Amino acid sequence: MSNLDMGDVAPVFEPKPDLPPPATTVGVIGWLRSNLFPDLLNSVLTLLGLSVAIWAIWTLLTWAVWDAHFVGSERDVCKPNFEIAKDEVTLPGTLPDGSIVDIVTTADRVVVPPGVEPNARWTHKTVVRTVRAPGTREYAKVAVEQDVVTEGACWIVVSQRFDQFIYGFYPSDERWRPTFVVGLGLVLLIYMLTDGVPYRGWVAAILAIPFPIVAFILLRGNMLGLEYVDNAKWGGLLLTIIISAVAISGALPLGIALALGRRSQMPIIKMFCILFIEFFRAVPMITILFMAMVVLPLFLPPGTSFDQLLRVLIGVTVFIAAYTAEVVRGGLQAIPKGQYEAAAALGLGYWKMMGLIVLPQALKIMIPAIVSLFIGIFKDTTLVVIVGLSDLLAMAQLAITDAQWIGLAKEVYMFCALVFFVFCFAMSRYSMYLERKLHTGHRR
Repeated sequence: MSNLDMGDVAPVFEPKPDLPPPATTVGVIGWLRSNLFPDLLNSVLTLLGLSVAIWAIWTLLTWAVWDAHFVGSERDVCKPNFEIAKDEVTLPGTLPDGSIVDIVTTADRVVVPPGVEPNARWTHKTVVRTVRAPGTREYAKVAVEQDVVTEGACWIVVSQRFDQFIYGFYPSDERWRPTFVVGLGLVLLIYMLTDGVPYRGWVAAILAIPFPIVAFILLRGNMLGLEYVDNAKWGGLLLTIIISAVAISGALPLGIALALGRRSQMPIIKMFCILFIEFFRAVPMITILFMAMVVLPLFLPPGTSFDQLLRVLIGVTVFIAAYTAEVVRGGLQAIPKGQYEAAAALGLGYWKMMGLIVLPQALKIMIPAIVSLFIGIFKDTTLVVIVGLSDLLAMAQLAITDAQWIGLAKEVYMFCALVFFVFCFAMSRYSMYLERKLHTGHRR
């Protein structure tokens, strides 16, 4: 028998709760310590990098925003309304032996007419110059105070040429037509790519078949009472969007067909697809454009008129389709052989196996490569300027060669860079969203 009475209760030892982690290892402070300031060397490099980044961003904002010109209609608004006068000043100079001599030198000074508001900033800066002392062969150092003028960007060139950057030489009275076409296509595309909305398949069918026909009728005209606009007048961002949209929408199905044909068991189809893919992948895109413009008409009957823009669209589409085919073939080879055997065991035919089992998995694998290819073709549309088409970059080059806007290339090219960045960044973000949405593996 135990010495404890029946009423006694044995002590219960409960585990104590874990202590919270140190405040310096979690949250924002913990992230900073582990990623930016783990040791002395990385801390110095982080501070140095931040200093350079802050200086670069502040300099860019000063030029592009704080000191920039946004309002106006002529170049004279951006020209400085002051002069830089060079005044002769007598300053003491120190010779190498330590003696002091008077040296006459020049200093820059800002001169603003009375009653005029200066349109640029300036600051005083001390510049140490090495000047030869009079009557000697020695040089003395002189500290000269001079004005440093900071002029901002002249965004007036963008505002004055904005319509041309967007529409090219499209008639101003008819620009509602390309605006409606691009706007409607964008709305339909966003609706089709949005999850959880009804009739997405119908919208995709509309984008695939009737929308291109309606867009062509509205853009070209000459029917339904619309004024005829030759596609030689299409240009700017409108032409860039048209070429890239047609090339992307046409290259993807053609590339899938070429990839399937290259893996086919039929010798003739397989050989044709191999020759097609290897030929267009072995030559630069510029060569394809010149072939579409010069060589292709030689294979047509005499007197046949083949539209210039249509030739470019065909050349760019088949060129991108060849690269897309190789990307798709890589995705097909990444599918395990057991998937094909399982589909065959279920009694699925070739097309059902590809459409329901293999291609959905392959397309999910190759999303990054395909989107990267499409971003590249959107940027490569600038090459069409070589064959006489006026895309966004061609309109930019035309603007900076205008006598009124000479010297404003930085503003124009920065605007073009911003436009390309917006489109390419949007495609990149959507591809990352698709990867996260279709991810079916287990995250570690």
